[in-house]
This record gives sequence, C-alpha cells and structure tokens, in this order.
Amino acid sequence: MKLIERLGLSALHRLDPERAHDLSIRALSLGLVPLPGAPVTSDRLKTQIAGLRMPNPVGLAAGYDKNAKVVAPLMRAGFGFIELGAATPRPQPGNPKPRLFRLTADQAIINRFGFNNEGAETIATRLAARPNGIPVGLNIGANKDSTDRAADFAAVVRIAGASADFLTVNVSSPNTEKLRDLQGPEALAALLQGVMEARDSLPERRPVFVKIAPDLDPKDISDIAAVALNAGIDAIIATNTTLSRDGIGDPQAKEAGGLSGKPVFDRSTRVLAQLYRETQGKIPLIGVGGIGSVEDAWAKLRAGASAVQIYSALIYQGFSLAPRIAQQINARLEREGITLQELTGSGNGDWR
Repeated sequence: MKLIERLGLSALHRLDPERAHDLSIRALSLGLVPLPGAPVTSDRLKTQIAGLRMPNPVGLAAGYDKNAKVVAPLMRAGFGFIELGAATPRPQPGNPKPRLFRLTADQAIINRFGFNNEGAETIATRLAARPNGIPVGLNIGANKDSTDRAADFAAVVRIAGASADFLTVNVSSPNTEKLRDLQGPEALAALLQGVMEARDSLPERRPVFVKIAPDLDPKDISDIAAVALNAGIDAIIATNTTLSRDGIGDPQAKEAGGLSGKPVFDRSTRVLAQLYRETQGKIPLIGVGGIGSVEDAWAKLRAGASAVQIYSALIYQGFSLAPRIAQQINARLEREGITLQELTGSGNGDWR
C-alpha cells in the first residue's frame, strides 16, 4: 500500500465501522482515493462469463456500494467487474444500528445490515448513467416486510434489469429473516422461474446469477446445482457470509449477522469445489469468501472458479488490493505457462 492509503485506512479504523464505510463512499465520490484508472489486463487475464467480457477475473462483491453512488470511481479501481446492491423493490432502512463490526485480529467483519437501500428505481437511474467500461452487475433481494418475496425478485428485474450488465439473485443473506429458506429446491426453482420470465421481458437479455450461502450441507449443494442447471442460470456465486463462528476469538463474535473475511475461506471454498463437481463445469462459478491475497484467489480458481470477488479484505488492505492480485495472477500464469481456463478446477480434488 502507498503511504496515503495506509494513512487513510488508519484514520477510518478509528471511526465506527458504518461511519467509516460511509466516509469511504464519500471520499470516492470526491476523487480523494488514489485509483489506477483502468483495470489490470493482459491476454492471459481476459476472460468471459455468460458473454460478459472481463479484462481480469478479480471483481468487487456486492455490499460495498449498495446504492450505486460511486459506480464510475469503482469502475476505475482496477477490478475486472463489479457488483452493486443489494436492491429491493421499495426503499428500506435495514436493521437497527449498530450493524457492522470489525474483528481486526481475525481480519473479519460481521454485518447485519438487512438489505438497507434506496430502492430499485433510484439505483436503476444511477446505474443507467454510468460510463462505458467493465461489466457492472446488480445484486437483487426482497423487502423485509414483503408478503411474496419471490415476486420481489422479479419486480427488481423488471425495474432495474435493463440498467445492469448482469443480475444476481441473492437468496443467501442471513440478515433478512427466512430469506435462506428460498434456497430449498422447490422454492428456488419457483423463484428462478419468475426471475427468468421477468428477465425475458427486458429489451435485451441479461445474464442471471445466483448467490448461495456457505452454510449448506452436501445434499443442499447438490440440489441447488440441479435447480440451477435446469433453470438455465448463467453463473453461481459461492458464497455469501456465514453464520458460523468457528475459531473466532473476538468478543464481538457474539454479535448476530453474517461473518465475512478470512475465517470463511475454507468453508466457502469447499462449497465452491463441490458445486464445480456437481455442475461438471457447465455453469461458470465465481468464488468469493475470505480472499485477501493472490494465494487465496489462486486457490479459489483451482477449486473451480472462473473468476473471484473480494470485499472484506479491502477494509484492511485498501483498494490497491484488487489490481495487486490481478497483477500477481498474471505473473503466476506466465511463470507456470498455463491459461486462466486451464487453471480453473485444476486443484478441485484438494477440496474433497
């Protein structure tokens, strides 16, 4: 990290975590964060998922820019693609504060935001005004007080789908009560049918991804893979945050919410690896959960991911992490004489 980034992170970590998050969004909007301006890329790093051309396979996970307030700066931060949201049909405040906690010794975060956002219409307007560049996706969810959550997902697709490059169905957040129940095979199949019908009504086709939880047993993972294959899903993102607190010593571990960061790495990668085996490479997978170095990203790719996403590690290492990982993946591919496609799944057996 450059000195200015190190000083900025040090200052932010003296503040309440949610206040620090909001200030980082403000700093990006004002151009106060040093950014590379263009993604790291090379012939080795360029890839495609569901027809989306990505200059490198390192993306930003949903949750950072929930309301699409800093789309343009994030597109210049070195990522190969970014994901915003989650967006719900109607605006909602989310859960009461405090709802974000740093577990610094564990390089982890606990959040229980609860899909706080300004609503699909506002987010769609901002998305539509973004410049050309890397693919920009929108994570979609349901309102907390909805009586028909499956219908909420389809509603967001109709409202905001045309403004995004891809749409991610988020049935894995632990912070909206009973949302994860939608990962069951029958509920998920019905939800995805409605989402795909809404997607097919858009002026142009948009790829649809599904984001799943790490807290699944092998049968659950197998069922989700079968539903995704049958529904024609374009990619699966594995995984969201975990409810587990295994190995966490921080007193804040008792806080309710989803845990992300370094401790979730093994759990999420095992889910990813099984998904790769269950889908037999027929659906691209995006690995997320605990990535804080090129070694972590490399392991996700070897387990079966075609691309990766990062978020929690940015809180501890800054935005320079994304281009740094991309550069190091490029160097390692060159050194080992393999392509990104050959790397994907090459170490899947390590996670059996």
